[in-house]
Amino acid sequence: MNQVFKFKQFTINQDQCAMKIGTDGVLLGAWTTVDHNPNTVLDIGAGTGVLSLMIAQRCFAESIEAIEIDSDAFEQCAENFENSPWADRVFCYHASLLEFVEEVDDTFDLIICNPPFYSENYKTDNTSRDLARFNDAMPFEHIIFAVANLLSPTGIFSVIIPVKEEANFIELALKSGLYANRILQVRGNPKSDIKRSLIEFSFKHRDIERSALTIETNRHHYTEQYIQLTQDFYLKM
Repeated sequence: MNQVFKFKQFTINQDQCAMKIGTDGVLLGAWTTVDHNPNTVLDIGAGTGVLSLMIAQRCFAESIEAIEIDSDAFEQCAENFENSPWADRVFCYHASLLEFVEEVDDTFDLIICNPPFYSENYKTDNTSRDLARFNDAMPFEHIIFAVANLLSPTGIFSVIIPVKEEANFIELALKSGLYANRILQVRGNPKSDIKRSLIEFSFKHRDIERSALTIETNRHHYTEQYIQLTQDFYLKM
């Protein structure tokens, strides 16, 4: 496993993080809109900090705050932030999501989250990895509760989840007054099933803009759409 991941404008150390850099996080960081020029950003469950740094690269937000409950991941995220070109704009907090909601009075123009979403009944012997992987550490209800309380009135919330959870997540969000505005469904290759849904929410109701993305035509041959989305980040794109 590569413990250092180099992007075009920043580098991620990930040896202390249970969940390494993956396609999900990069997709979310690249796809999430910053067209509304967010000034304040919150990254829920930051892990390595990759999402925060991608957003820092893409916009001029003055404050990008990340929260991470796992102590090793928190330390690594803080280190990745300090070593980035945007060290003066990115901040990491060692806290649970509900602790953060209780303590913070601010609202955020953009909230991003690549949540743990493995709800299988087994656990491994690696507590950090379990914490990162299993959604009992951060139930969808907690995420939506936090977003409903922390999102600014004109803000955007962006998340990536398994496609099988899409309808359930949208329904939960609706109960808190959050409307799905944009959905991207992702499959690995033309023959594989759709695995992921990227969804953007706001407090404003409008028709949902739906689209689809295929990552590869075949192994390591990426689609033009995927290249266009990620080429500002991946070294080899």
